[in-house]
Amino acid sequence: MSRLEHCIAEPVVHREHFRDVDDDRPRLECGVCGVWGAEPDAGSAIVALGLHALQHRGQEACGIASVHEARFYTERHMGLVGEAFGGADLPRRMPGSAAVGHTRYSTAGGSFLRNIQPMFADLDQGGIAIAHNGNLTNFKYLHSQLVSEGAIFQSTSDSEVILHLIARSRKAKIVDRFIDAIGRIEGGYALVCQTRSKMIGARDPLGIRPLVLGRLGDAWVLASETCALDTIGAEFVRDVENGEVVVIDHDGLRSEKPFPQKAARPCLFEYVYFSRPDSILDGKSVYEVRKRMGRQLAREHAVEADVVVPVPDSGVPAALGYAQESGIPYEMGIIRSHYLGRTFIQPSQGARQKGVRMKHSPNKAVLAGKRVVLIDDSIVRGTTSVKLVRAVRAAGAAEVHLRSASPPILYPDFYGIDMPERDQLIAANQSLEEMRAYLEVDSLGFLSVDGLYGALEAGPRDPDNPQYTDHYFTGEYPTRLLDREIEEGGRQEANRQLSLLVSA
Repeated sequence: MSRLEHCIAEPVVHREHFRDVDDDRPRLECGVCGVWGAEPDAGSAIVALGLHALQHRGQEACGIASVHEARFYTERHMGLVGEAFGGADLPRRMPGSAAVGHTRYSTAGGSFLRNIQPMFADLDQGGIAIAHNGNLTNFKYLHSQLVSEGAIFQSTSDSEVILHLIARSRKAKIVDRFIDAIGRIEGGYALVCQTRSKMIGARDPLGIRPLVLGRLGDAWVLASETCALDTIGAEFVRDVENGEVVVIDHDGLRSEKPFPQKAARPCLFEYVYFSRPDSILDGKSVYEVRKRMGRQLAREHAVEADVVVPVPDSGVPAALGYAQESGIPYEMGIIRSHYLGRTFIQPSQGARQKGVRMKHSPNKAVLAGKRVVLIDDSIVRGTTSVKLVRAVRAAGAAEVHLRSASPPILYPDFYGIDMPERDQLIAANQSLEEMRAYLEVDSLGFLSVDGLYGALEAGPRDPDNPQYTDHYFTGEYPTRLLDREIEEGGRQEANRQLSLLVSA
């Protein structure tokens, strides 16, 4: 049996976890990283470096689990990776040549210490630690089923469901139990699991969430993005394929594809916003894709202007592409501060109104008297965009033309993106002219869906078999949404009963 040495560490930072209700940036899901076969006691340090490179995918909390001589050592902290795992004593605290880690922004479950990953369970075959990026769309259904069978949950995270399913599987081998478990889950996910004798990685059947495989000397590495491999000095080997399970142990790596094969449909928002621009996703440079998005945006929504200005940092590559295609000079008209943490996000309305000015400062020397094309990666609720437009005008801009490097966001997400419900999405509730007036801009333009597909060099979107997961633009969800269906069915049934009661 495995032994758990450290279960949960106390938070190393004490922050107020307020989300600015006027900040409508889509929130990153999570990042995962694992290593197997590293130098003695180097596993946790390697994973910490990988998580640091994936910090953009979640800044709320982080955790690492290492294994050494059948003992697991885990630490889970609120706060940033560098604050939690930057100490030189990490190899002593968390020894072993194998480790798995996670950096988190909560999408399923709340901001609680018990929800931080990796999650650990001691099974009859030994311990297992699991790190999960994504969301399960049948989590509530499985959770209810497991509770009715006597399962006791220690968290409100959908990731714990996977541990319970592994524990309850009747298969003999741990890999078979893992496959048995993921055969029951639905949604978008990338999983990295560590047992005392192997590392297991898996990607959902459509490849919605990313996962890559690398080599660091004789060691194997799994991570959400290639930028993590670059940071730790690992060589990129390949993407883990959609629906694939990779098993790494002392005999090397083997691949299994236990489920019926489907065409891959990676998440478009990885290219639009989530992934770091220096990452390579499914063979495509995120940076180059975003530049092509900007070029296409310039072709679709040209305007006479003096300067192209990005909303930093995610709007920068698209703005470069727009400037190159249009011939309009590119300038840094907005300067972003990189030194504001969540401490500066205050609950009071007065403090929130100052938030954009603290994060994004207009560069008056660039903006004064100019006709400005303002390039953002996307527009969700529009609240942040209004503040930015007002700041640009206050700096003296003569005109502001807002361009979104993604199509209008019309539908919510259920695969790991923290996105508002449809009634809060500006494009789902207003016409283009109404949005233009609300955003206080002289003109407004969005990249088309086919334009985005073109930037990915995927050709026009195939309406019968879409090449990517794009439901937030089209409303066509790639999987069934079981929890949503049950929830809506329950509301309809409640409404019918209420109506009968009133009639009686």
